[in-house]
Amino acid sequence: MVCWEIRDGARLGPSPFLVMGIVNITPDSFSDGGRFLEPAAAVMHGLALAARGADILDLGGESTRPGSDEVPADEEWRRLEPVFELLQDAPPARGLVLSVDTWRAETAARALAAGAAIVNDISACRFDPALVDVLVQHQPGYVLMHAQGRPKTMQQNPHYDDVVDNVLRFLEERLAALVRAGLAESRIVLDPGIGFGKTVTHNLALLAGLERLAVLGRPVLMGLSRKRFLQGFVPADAPDEAARATALQLATQAATVLAARHGARIHRVHDVAQTRQTLDIVAAVEAAGGEGPCST
Repeated sequence: MVCWEIRDGARLGPSPFLVMGIVNITPDSFSDGGRFLEPAAAVMHGLALAARGADILDLGGESTRPGSDEVPADEEWRRLEPVFELLQDAPPARGLVLSVDTWRAETAARALAAGAAIVNDISACRFDPALVDVLVQHQPGYVLMHAQGRPKTMQQNPHYDDVVDNVLRFLEERLAALVRAGLAESRIVLDPGIGFGKTVTHNLALLAGLERLAVLGRPVLMGLSRKRFLQGFVPADAPDEAARATALQLATQAATVLAARHGARIHRVHDVAQTRQTLDIVAAVEAAGGEGPCST
């Protein structure tokens, strides 16, 4: 079971799993770039994800796919602001938990003022150290993620002595630093950063060794959805784009089962309905074997 304390005393869970639905308000994200760039389209997509079972909507205004360029902070917020406003005003969105996917202190502060309860940060507060002050002031939920390098260059020959150990030590150090700075530990969840400065072998090793992160005592979030390393499991002779998309979805769900069984309790995904069904099956299996305590 997972419990996650977020902003203003609210808490997600206890629940076997939490699902974070992805809303990319970008022209260049690797999977759905451009589809939801218009605010109305992004809001409709977010509401559809919520209806399909998302516990959280993660709104992002900058692509962090491998090789992507950073956008100016004002442009990032120009994309995000109307979506936050429209979701706050839409009756079906009342009670939705909103997250902002950003590494910038300025964007995080604006999003928190606009109703966000979670900051999902690929940088672990390294790209913009002022983000620490924003987190300490507002005490939102926070996704602490490992990445080797910045998106533009992170896939240029990434190297680790032991990827699981290196990621674990990084998360341990950053977790301790944030708690020392004043962010409540109960607000923090950990993301090993699948696909962020990692080869296919690194990603598979992290998936296999995910249980080792349990020593840090915080819930683990996984972002496996449609990731490039899974595309290697799509048959080369898939006849068309629809067949390739179906095969990638099957690969994503298989990896989701493995991640869940190895301890990932929060899943950031594009395909909420399919993931919810997958996790319901995993939860039923776990319940048949006895349920553990709520992890906070």
